[in-house]
Amino acid sequence: MAENKPFVQFSSSSSLLPQEEMLEVSKRSRKLTIGIPRELSANENRIGLVPSAIKLLTNQGHRILVEQNAGEKARFSDHEYAEAGAEIIDNHATVFESDIVLKIAPPLREEIDLLDKRKCVMSVLQLPTRSKDYFQQLMAKKVNAIAFEHIQDKTGALPLVRSMSEIIGNATMLIAAEYLCHPNYGKGIMLGGFPGVPSTEVVIIGSGTVAEYASRAALGLGALVKVFDNSMYKLRTLQNNVGTRIYTSVFQPDEIEKALTTADVVIAAKHAPAGTSPCFIPAEMVRKMKPGSVIIDVSIDQGGCFETSRPTNHQNPVYQVHDITHYCVPNIASKVPRTASTSFSNFFSSILIEIAENGGVDATLKSNRAFSKGAYIFNGVLTNQQISKLHDIPFQHLDLLLAAFY
Repeated sequence: MAENKPFVQFSSSSSLLPQEEMLEVSKRSRKLTIGIPRELSANENRIGLVPSAIKLLTNQGHRILVEQNAGEKARFSDHEYAEAGAEIIDNHATVFESDIVLKIAPPLREEIDLLDKRKCVMSVLQLPTRSKDYFQQLMAKKVNAIAFEHIQDKTGALPLVRSMSEIIGNATMLIAAEYLCHPNYGKGIMLGGFPGVPSTEVVIIGSGTVAEYASRAALGLGALVKVFDNSMYKLRTLQNNVGTRIYTSVFQPDEIEKALTTADVVIAAKHAPAGTSPCFIPAEMVRKMKPGSVIIDVSIDQGGCFETSRPTNHQNPVYQVHDITHYCVPNIASKVPRTASTSFSNFFSSILIEIAENGGVDATLKSNRAFSKGAYIFNGVLTNQQISKLHDIPFQHLDLLLAAFY
């Protein structure tokens, strides 16, 4: 036994542990500086991280710069952010010096000028409202740009789009109820159904998440719901998720026109994977609707489903065409900014921790394929084929760029 003692000591020593691997992990992990600017758009009230998420990140050693009054519209005070460990900055430009700039609305032209080479900006893209020179300006800054609405999860779904869609679906019914009884824009009726009173008729175009949650809210109020889509699978899924039999139909012009002539509320919620919604409803069909009816075009951020739709904002959200009230605000979720901000924060707090553990955005784009779907500019090179086709800008596949970069 004595003869084996040196071997036992040698075999149990730390020299056999995978030292190189431990050093590699230590080298990859890094502390981040994350900037949360105040949104300059009057139409955007949300913020990317709430104080509880800030506390989680700062407790792990990350530096968070929050511009003064950035959370004011979502009812989060500077004091709450400071108590969570954030640094309150009174200079807009300073926030953009961070490793990662996390904002909601797409960066404005003057904000793009504040970005440094190799920095990362995460925001909504809103492709239909972006021009060719906008992307060229971003590319010239040699930054990484990531679009919220293109980020996927491991199942291929769009988690941020879904969370906002759930909020929007509920909100559309609240908005419809507000304008149906409006003295100037409505017809003086309450959304729902009561004994002895005809039920409100709600037509929904599309059968995705917005349609599902709008249907739940409308049915809960006692309204009659009709849903149209070109996918039988989606219609069947919606009906199963809602848990009750509702009127569903594929897109047939005669059936849609018949439904619109009796509808009190029409919700357009047809999401287009290509980024631009097709115009389903011509102006002639809108003309045949009942005066005082309400159209809520949720798809307006992709161009809109109605020929009569045009973008509005939260300050002036509605207008009338043929005596039909149109509500066409692109970011409806911003109407409930505290709820929407919390939903955003739930996602980004975890992804920011993952980015830090991987050693930065570049490494995370390489290791997390679902997250990399959100990247549309990498190191100044366009990586989104859809934008390339739309604006005739050369692009490169992100995988090839990452392979060359590493």
